Amino acid sequence: MDSGRELIEALTMVSQERGIDKEVIFEAIEASLVSACKKQFGQNADIRVTVDRETGEYKVLAKKAVVETVEDEEIEISLKDARTINVNADTGDEIELVVVPKNFGRISAQTAKQVVTQKFREAEREIIYNEFINRVTEMATAIVQRRDRRNVIVNIGRLEAQLTPADQIPREHYNFGDRIKVYIHEVKQSSKGPTVNISRTHPELIRRLFEQEIPEIYDSTVEIKSIAREAGSRSKVAVYTSHPNVDPVGACVGHSGHRVNLISGELRGERIDIIHWSDDPVKFIASALSPSKVVTVALSPYETAAKVIVPDTQLSLAIGKEGQNARLAARLTGWRIDIKSESQAADTDFLTFPVIEKPEAPAAKEVYYEDEYYEDEYYEDEYYDEAEYYTEEEYYDDEYYEDEYYEDGNDPSTPPTT
Repeated sequence: MDSGRELIEALTMVSQERGIDKEVIFEAIEASLVSACKKQFGQNADIRVTVDRETGEYKVLAKKAVVETVEDEEIEISLKDARTINVNADTGDEIELVVVPKNFGRISAQTAKQVVTQKFREAEREIIYNEFINRVTEMATAIVQRRDRRNVIVNIGRLEAQLTPADQIPREHYNFGDRIKVYIHEVKQSSKGPTVNISRTHPELIRRLFEQEIPEIYDSTVEIKSIAREAGSRSKVAVYTSHPNVDPVGACVGHSGHRVNLISGELRGERIDIIHWSDDPVKFIASALSPSKVVTVALSPYETAAKVIVPDTQLSLAIGKEGQNARLAARLTGWRIDIKSESQAADTDFLTFPVIEKPEAPAAKEVYYEDEYYEDEYYEDEYYDEAEYYTEEEYYDDEYYEDEYYEDGNDPSTPPTT
């Protein structure tokens, strides 16, 4: 920048376009110029730089102590020189004088440019951070940009984010330009700017997709009570409504499965089971094991464990491939589920739960006071023999040392308090 006027014009433009307070930039420029000037005048020098807010002109001032004999030119000025500035100056006073650093015009221009650039970046980062911190737990549309080793770099608006391997749906392919839905689960501020952590595998992505595709979910007519998910393979969603004329499962499935198929398609064909939620654990567990039919559900009176009997022909369906159906049902309901077929349970006491005794709570400790019995039933005046004293090496009857039981050598004839 060649002049103060250009500086003012540039700051005004940045302030209006980026929402940066001009005063913040002025203060940062002044602080930076102080550091630059101290490199010439010494680190001990008391330097102050001011920038005129209207004209952009700089002024460098150095505060020095008035002395008869100068020993440190960085912080002292002779009485003779001080009186050329202020005729009333005297020894012991402090005087502020204008100084002109070498090449100050070039230094000030470079400093102003650096500060403006830095403040611009900081403001940009702050704006982006504030934007995304309010979007945590929301869904965003991301555009695939490139691969970085095993990570996938995507654009989510004003910045790039990366899908780590753990946040990628297994066996899903990401090609340049693909538009995908992601769940924003964390936003952090760092020295390099805001970092947004996104996921394609988070269970809450299912909830956001349901809210987008199903009006009854969006307006809370139907409520999602719980979700269990194994990303890329299968999910179970428990839904509920208090409206008697609304079928929550039907609303989510849609005509000929249209609504749920849209969600499944966004997740590359992930299967989604939608079941009725119930506050009755027996009914909820039976529904959670869908599509298998359930004969009996027995609940443990001691813990959140359930035993389920299914028809012989339904056992493999209830358990699922590699136990997936039973595993998801357990996550969905929060109950540990043990499943057997009718023939397996017929000759056993399968539905009987072993008794689990809860440990007894420890008895409350008794508290004794000075005017009450001690635990060993000695009265306060009987506990110590008035004629007998103990040394530091010996135990008391109650196994306390004299120097531990009494601080600063207090008279042991004085009974302790508890």
